[in-house]
Amino acid sequence: MAMGRNEKAAGPEPLCRLIRFDAADGVDLAGLLYEPPRKTKRAIVWLHGTGGASIFDSRRTNLLAAEFVAAGFAYFPFNNRGAHLVRRLRRKGTKRSVMGGAGYEKIRDCVPDIDGAVRELRRRGYTELHLVGHSTGANKIAVYDHYKPRNAFRSYILLAGGDDTGLFYDQLGPSGFARTLAKARERIKARKGDEVVPKSLSTLPMSWTAVYDIMNPNGDYNVFPFLEALRGVRLSKKPFRYFRELHKPALVLYGDRDEYAWGDVSRSVSVLSEIAGPRVELAIVEDADHGFSGREVELAELIANWLA
Repeated sequence: MAMGRNEKAAGPEPLCRLIRFDAADGVDLAGLLYEPPRKTKRAIVWLHGTGGASIFDSRRTNLLAAEFVAAGFAYFPFNNRGAHLVRRLRRKGTKRSVMGGAGYEKIRDCVPDIDGAVRELRRRGYTELHLVGHSTGANKIAVYDHYKPRNAFRSYILLAGGDDTGLFYDQLGPSGFARTLAKARERIKARKGDEVVPKSLSTLPMSWTAVYDIMNPNGDYNVFPFLEALRGVRLSKKPFRYFRELHKPALVLYGDRDEYAWGDVSRSVSVLSEIAGPRVELAIVEDADHGFSGREVELAELIANWLA
């Protein structure tokens, strides 16, 4: 199913509040809370992608917020512990800090991050919650649902979920991929997982622990193994296992020009449609890239209409 053609003009910048809150394991996080003039119990939580992302730096944050608030939803995008590339994270009740950012995050860390956001919104009176994730954020929804199937969210929206495991395999080739996985296991076993990998492997600063988390075909990160499906390469034991488990109403969207979909968005979406549960809907947004650049207003309208 294809959706949309024309970009719509954005309105005035919406007002918001900076919210500091703790993840369920005490890590200090921050986000922006946009609230409609008329009181509501409905709220949308936004999970950003990886690779240096930040909701505070993203052009789409205000664009989406304006549409969601106009539709009667509160909107809570927040920076999870994987925001930016490398940063220090503080944990409540201790003076010690730990390394964070995309270079050190493990995707399963999304569970306490999301639980912390839920606790904060419930404290403020929001009881009808919906979870939206873009790029790695979409992968995180599936991971969160796997580890916390009984959770507070009414529905999920997964936007442009990615196959980073496949990207590494494509970059390194079969033998290089196997060698790098073995090297990562070795460094982690030697308690040197926090060391940064060589630039020949990643131009962005990444630890061996984070690289292994992404590359491991049977790990949590590998939610959307499109390369395996499209090229007939078998890397994982149970492809799409977390996606198959989604049991709540879910909307899955991809742009028809997504630059990380192996050049065949329609086929990738078709693969998902064959294994999606009965409560999962899939659609393709026309003239949209991986980030839905220039289509943010329309994207927000599609989400709000689907939720309504």
